[in-house]
Amino acid sequence: MERYLLKYLLGWKNKKYRKPLILKGVRQVGKTWLLKEFGSKYYENIAYFNFEESKELADYFKTTKDVKRILQNLAFINGKPILPEKTLIIFDEIQESNDALNTLKYFYENAPEYHIVCAGSLLGIALSKPSSFPVGKVDLINIMPMTFTEFLMASGDGNLIQYIHSINTIEPIPDIFFNPLYEKLKIYHMTGGMPEPVTTTLDKKR
Repeated sequence: MERYLLKYLLGWKNKKYRKPLILKGVRQVGKTWLLKEFGSKYYENIAYFNFEESKELADYFKTTKDVKRILQNLAFINGKPILPEKTLIIFDEIQESNDALNTLKYFYENAPEYHIVCAGSLLGIALSKPSSFPVGKVDLINIMPMTFTEFLMASGDGNLIQYIHSINTIEPIPDIFFNPLYEKLKIYHMTGGMPEPVTTTLDKKR
């Protein structure tokens, strides 16, 4: 599955002055998948931490704001070293820990060589304590459901994408393109463009 946001994330990776990145979106929109896919494609390894699944994880951020100490603790949990520029650190469901959210500003100020991306629910981040949010110290980006073009890419219909991109006038669509486009559009609307239903539905039809 290909998401256009991967290109944005690659641009973020290559920035000279990079801030920790928070990817916001509703549940099941594909935040975790996108960040893991990004890490597997463009980094030597991934250090993944989920604050919802591991409630005790937040304790490591309550006791200290020392970035080096936090990194040592995270490496211990991860079971392997966390390397600057080579390891993608993923904080999933970060809205579950205001302390972890607040710590992002210290990573930006004191350890910018570490690449950190976070995923969080729109509501959870919006409801976080104002004092804990690192204003100006992070980059924020929203992730939406898959576009119809992304859906067509996932279903292997590159020819239909090429046809759509070739349209530059308002005119009837030939049946050879209209019929498959109509069928794909029905499936797309049925899934809502959400990655998991899209994958499940397409797998059943293969």
